[in-house]
Amino acid sequence: MRSPINALFGLFSRDLGIDLGTANTLVHVRGRGIVISEPSVVAIDKKTREVLAVGSEAKAMVGKTPANIVAVRPLKDGVIADIDIVEKMLRYFIERVHNGSIYPSRPRVVIGIPSGVTEVEKRAAKDAAIAAGAREAYTIEEPMAAGIGAGLPVNEPTGSMVVDIGGGTTEIAVISLGGIVINHSIRVGGDEIDEAIIQFARHECNLLIGERMAEAAKIVAGSAYPLEEERRVTLRGRDILTGLPKAVEVSSIDLREAIKGPVDEIVELVKLAVEETPPELIADIMEHGITLAGGGALLLGLDKRIAAETQMPVRIADDPLTCVARGTGKVVESLMEYQNALRAGQQMRRAAVTQ
Repeated sequence: MRSPINALFGLFSRDLGIDLGTANTLVHVRGRGIVISEPSVVAIDKKTREVLAVGSEAKAMVGKTPANIVAVRPLKDGVIADIDIVEKMLRYFIERVHNGSIYPSRPRVVIGIPSGVTEVEKRAAKDAAIAAGAREAYTIEEPMAAGIGAGLPVNEPTGSMVVDIGGGTTEIAVISLGGIVINHSIRVGGDEIDEAIIQFARHECNLLIGERMAEAAKIVAGSAYPLEEERRVTLRGRDILTGLPKAVEVSSIDLREAIKGPVDEIVELVKLAVEETPPELIADIMEHGITLAGGGALLLGLDKRIAAETQMPVRIADDPLTCVARGTGKVVESLMEYQNALRAGQQMRRAAVTQ
């Protein structure tokens, strides 16, 4: 039982759960829920390395900055590519959470990270959080955090399969008794789908488009399975031949063919995880279904495609974009309850794939 002093300290410590994603960073504050959801983008002065903007403000600068300013994404494929910039980004978010607090303190932080990262990369995430102002930092693998956030019975002797599709990685895990039994990680996610659309526009339409245009097209008309009503979207960019502005209308059928490569890789990885799952656990998954989380879960028809390929029920988690953040928030609120989940990253896996 916690002492009144410890309980009072915990009340004001504002412990944080952070989904440190390639595309977006979400921050869950103990007792308050998710208070920050911002793009993982930082605008810096190239000469002084001074941070000029973070999050949405920085993302709005992508492709529009003068020569001395660069908008960077300090995480690539779910891995910290620039630890100094990540530290500054985390410091900004932590300070923003505690802005105006009467009792500012160094919070405990639980960070969701891809399951395929190395021990060095895990240490880099912890070090960045400590340097940014945390007094304690823990890491938890994203599919485990997503399962907790989706409300799956991760601590029970029941098999649960989570497919967490983020911006830079797709994580697949079979979870039971607070640990990961089967794990696969592939560095294919929303970013690769966007890039496939960019390449489609370039090669099929002689059109140069940017990341934001590709992402918007994906959201409106991207799909992994035939739709009841196919959609159309207009791609706007620069004509490769003339250099002039150009707009081209494409269908969801066109985009489905364009993104076939990365979607097929994700589906094949799910099938591989199903094949390697022990019979006792596969029976549980057949009963309860596969859970999709992460922004990629919102790709139209992906749940139907996976269901057709695996012959298993598939459901999209409630608010899949925030599953990992909500999971890290639950863990930081009950560290003792999720000790096995925090140790899962240290345990030997039966399978892992990283590309």
